[in-house]
Amino acid sequence: MSTFREGGTPLEARIDAVAARRLQALAADAGPLRRGMIELAVFTLKQAWACIFGAAMLALLVLARLVYPDDAVLVRADALVLAAVALQIAMVALRLESGRELWVIVLFHVVGTAMEVFKTQVGSWSYETDGMLRIGAVPLYTGFMYAAVGSYMVRVFRLFDLRFRRYPPLWATAVLAAAIYVNFFAHHYLPDARWVLLLAVAALYGPCVMSFRNHRGGTRYRMPILLAFLGVAFFLWVAENIGTGAGAWIYPHQQAGWEMVPLAKLVSWLLLMLISVVLVTAVYRPRAEEDVIRVSSGGRTT
Repeated sequence: MSTFREGGTPLEARIDAVAARRLQALAADAGPLRRGMIELAVFTLKQAWACIFGAAMLALLVLARLVYPDDAVLVRADALVLAAVALQIAMVALRLESGRELWVIVLFHVVGTAMEVFKTQVGSWSYETDGMLRIGAVPLYTGFMYAAVGSYMVRVFRLFDLRFRRYPPLWATAVLAAAIYVNFFAHHYLPDARWVLLLAVAALYGPCVMSFRNHRGGTRYRMPILLAFLGVAFFLWVAENIGTGAGAWIYPHQQAGWEMVPLAKLVSWLLLMLISVVLVTAVYRPRAEEDVIRVSSGGRTT
C-alpha cells in the first residue's frame, strides 16, 4: 500500500488511514454515483482539515469583534496577537503541524509583515491604532494571517499527495514570484505590471496539470493547476470579506461602513498566492506524476 508524503503529522496519517478503509468498505459494492459522492465527502473533509489554522484565525478575528470587550485592559489587537501565538504553539505542541515546514511559515510571517508595513504607510488599508504589539501601524497578528495561507498549502501537499505534469522550472517560478512581490511595492511609484505578471503566470503554469488522490491507493484525479490557483484565490477573497466585515482591517472604500471587497482583488490574491506556492515548493519539491507510473509498473508503490 502506498504512503503519502513524508513529514505528515500522526493525526493526518490516521485521517488518511480511516478515509482509505471507509472508502474501500463503502465503495466496494457502490455504484459510480455513490462512489463519487463518497470521494467528494472525503475531499471536502480533508480540505476543511487543511484550512484548520486559517479557519481558527478567522474565528478569532470574528470572536474578537463580537464578544471581546471594547473597554478591556488588554486591547483587542494585542489580545489577538497573544491568541494567535497560543494557536501556533498549540499546533506544534499537539503535532498538528510538522516541524519540517516551520521555517517556511516563518518566511510567510516575514514576507507578509514587510508588505503590511509598507501598504499601511501608503494607505492601501488600515488597522485599529491601539495596542502595543505592533510594528508601526501593523498589529503583529497580521503575520499569522499570511502564515495561515502557508499552513494550508503545505497541508494540501501532504493530504492529497500532489503530483504534477510539466511543472515549470523552479528557478523560473522563483523569478516570477520575486517580480510579483516587487510589484506590490513598486506599482505605487511605477506603472502597475500586475496584468503583465498575470500573463506570465498563465504562460508559465498554463501547461501544468496537477493530480491528487483522496486517500492512499486511491484513484488519481487531474485538473489544470491554474484552475486550482483560481479556486484558492476565490476562497481567500471570501475570507478577506469576512475579515474586513469583522473589522480586522479595512480598505479606504470601507471607511464609512463595510462594503464587499471588489472582485478585482482576486487578481491580487492570485498573484500573492503564487509567492506562497514558491515558498512551499522550497519545502516540498513538486513531484512528477510520471514517477508514480514508473515506480508502480516496477512492482512497487510510492
